[in-house]
Amino acid sequence: MNMLEKIEAQYAALSKAEMKVARQILAEPQAAMHSSIATLAGIAGVSEPTVNRFCHRLGARGFPDFKLHLAQSLVKGSNWVSRGVEDDDTAENYSHKIFDSALAGLQRVRDQLNSAHLQQAVTLLAQADKLAFFGLGASAVVAHDAFTKFLRFNLPVIWSDDIVIQRMSCINSRAGDVFVLISHTGRTKNMVELARLARVNGSTVIAITSPDSPLAHEAAIALVLDVPEDTDVYLPMVSRLAQLTVIDVLATGFTLERGAPFRENLKRVKEALKASRYEKNTLREKDDQQKN
Repeated sequence: MNMLEKIEAQYAALSKAEMKVARQILAEPQAAMHSSIATLAGIAGVSEPTVNRFCHRLGARGFPDFKLHLAQSLVKGSNWVSRGVEDDDTAENYSHKIFDSALAGLQRVRDQLNSAHLQQAVTLLAQADKLAFFGLGASAVVAHDAFTKFLRFNLPVIWSDDIVIQRMSCINSRAGDVFVLISHTGRTKNMVELARLARVNGSTVIAITSPDSPLAHEAAIALVLDVPEDTDVYLPMVSRLAQLTVIDVLATGFTLERGAPFRENLKRVKEALKASRYEKNTLREKDDQQKN
C-alpha cells in the first residue's frame, strides 16, 4: 500500500487527535506535502508531537520521511520517464512533482547520512597518495563531477567511464590509493569486481551506494544513500542529485581537512583561472555599446 492507502486502512485505529491529521492530509494531500510540521499541525488543530506520532504510526521515521512517502503516493505514474509523472500532467504539474521529490529525497539523505563514516571518508581522501572516481552509466557523470572538483587539489586524480581502464587502474593500484566507487543500486557486477581488485592491492575503497548492497559490503567505508528510487524502471533523478551533493560535501571536507595552507594553494588555482573568463562588467559594457 502507498501512504494514502495506509492512512485510510489505519484510520479507525488512530487516536482522535491523529484522526484530525489524517482527515487534513486526505482532504488536501498536495498541501500537506508542501507544509511544514508546524503548518500542518496548526491547520489540523493539533500539536506538533501529535503529527510526529501520526507519522511514526504510519511507519515513517519522522515528518520529512512521511512527506517523501506521501509524495511518492501522489506521483506514481508513467514508467520509464521519471517517478510520478502522469500522461496528462501540465508543465507546471510535472515540474513541481520533480522538484518536490528531489527536495524530499535530499532531506532524507541529509538526515540519514552517517557523520562518522563521512568523517572517516574525508580523512582517507585527505591522506591519499592518489584518488580515482569511477562509476558506470548515470553514476559515471557523478564520478566525472567529482574528478573535476578534486582536480583543483594538489594530488593525482583519475577518472574513466571505460570499464577496461577502470579494471587496469585497480589491478595496478597500491596501498595509499583511494578509489571512490559510485553506484546507486550497488548491484552492478563490474563495480563490485572493481572494489575487490582494488582491495587485493591494499587500496582503500569508498562506496557511495545503497545500504546493504554488494558494493557497500565490499567497501572499507560505505556512504549509503537510502533513496527509494528504482533505477531499473525510472530514469535516475533524486539518487543522482544525492550523489552529487555528497561529492560536494566530501570536497568541502577535504578542503577543510587539509588546512589553511592548502586553501591558499586552492586560492591560487582559482586566481589563475580568472584569466580564462571575461569580467562580468566587460560583457555588459560591450552589450550596451552594441545597442547604442
